[in-house]
Amino acid sequence: MLSPKRVKYRKRQRGKTDGVATRGNFLAFGEYGLVAEEPKWITNRQIEAARVAMTRHIKRGGKVWIRIFPHMPYTKKPAETRQGKGKGNPEGWVAVVKTGTVMFEMGGVQEDLAREALRLAASKLPIKTKFIMRREVE
Repeated sequence: MLSPKRVKYRKRQRGKTDGVATRGNFLAFGEYGLVAEEPKWITNRQIEAARVAMTRHIKRGGKVWIRIFPHMPYTKKPAETRQGKGKGNPEGWVAVVKTGTVMFEMGGVQEDLAREALRLAASKLPIKTKFIMRREVE
């Protein structure tokens, strides 16, 4: 699972996810990509599940780039606990994904293989996504 080696603070505030991504919103490495069409938190487990689905489908051919990283801890209070008494304990890590963020890239494979692999990856994610190609961007 992806997680930071160390962070400055154990607990963070939620912040905002509205707006469109101004960084990480173009293909930087591969020929094909998966773009988020809505804002959401993506957990480290969801990122890993998508990565495994992609790499298994392309049978370890080509190359896959993960463009998001779960920097942000999220907390949770125990079940059947009354409100108050402070913030809950860190439960896991999430990547804050805004609309237009390129989450995964792929290169070195045929278009139909990449399209299907990224479709399988998208099915592991809790958001609507779009397949893009370098030809469309340039």
